[in-house]
Amino acid sequence: MRGGQHQVLLLLEALRSAGHDSLLLACCDSPLWHAARAAGFLVHPATYFDLWRQSPNAKLVHAHDAHAHTTAALAARCRFVVSRRVAFPVRSSLLSDWKYGRASRFLAVSRFVRAQLEAARIPAAKIDVIYDAVDLPARITEWNPDHPLVALASRDPRKGRDLVEQAAALAGVRVLFSSDLASDLHRASLFVYITRSEGLGSAALLAMSRGVPVIASEIGGLPEVCVNEFSGILVPNEPGAIAAAINRVRSDAVLARRLASNARAHVAAHFTTSNLVHATLAAYERALAS
Repeated sequence: MRGGQHQVLLLLEALRSAGHDSLLLACCDSPLWHAARAAGFLVHPATYFDLWRQSPNAKLVHAHDAHAHTTAALAARCRFVVSRRVAFPVRSSLLSDWKYGRASRFLAVSRFVRAQLEAARIPAAKIDVIYDAVDLPARITEWNPDHPLVALASRDPRKGRDLVEQAAALAGVRVLFSSDLASDLHRASLFVYITRSEGLGSAALLAMSRGVPVIASEIGGLPEVCVNEFSGILVPNEPGAIAAAINRVRSDAVLARRLASNARAHVAAHFTTSNLVHATLAAYERALAS
């Protein structure tokens, strides 16, 4: 599943643990569809008709992406809130203005994304910043500088794989481009997250929770995750700068272990499932009271 889909599943599980019933509307045969059904959740197709038919029985609808936002604006027969995860500006058009005006509240994944919403003239009083969550394992693998770098296997040009390849060649190190971070991070010396656009950076959060030092682009919401020189190293999207950061961390065990320790503390303070569910329920209450 993509990061946003994983966050939906985490939220469903946290809401259930807090005693709340949820019905998920998802694309048929998608990874989220199968994962939610396997976890015991009621899942229906994400169609206009299903939302129109089911929403009168709900207290609130939560739209988690742009398509769901449009569907909710057209078909929801109760109040709805919208999660905004992407870093690019809100487009201005008659349709966009109408559908953004329909939502009761917006749940921004970072302060950076909140600023994008405010720039689109959405009232600040209607926006909540709710960070992604990640589980913190009780035990982590001891840091080993001889392990390879790990980076995302994505071919999305926004994700900067080309920059990671160039930087790794300059630094003379191996890179494992992973399509299964949860399985591969235990053998990583570093997680290198270079991207041209990022609302927050849930992949970086996953690496931080596993005690893997992170080098990330100084862009979008990533500085809220990787606090420079504390919970990670931020770099410009330039191969030489990325390579220099790679060599610096790999050659300094004290720095690497300090970054990893601080990162886990940062995750524990700001990016837990408990924080996610409490902040989301508070936003729901504000939406229902508005």
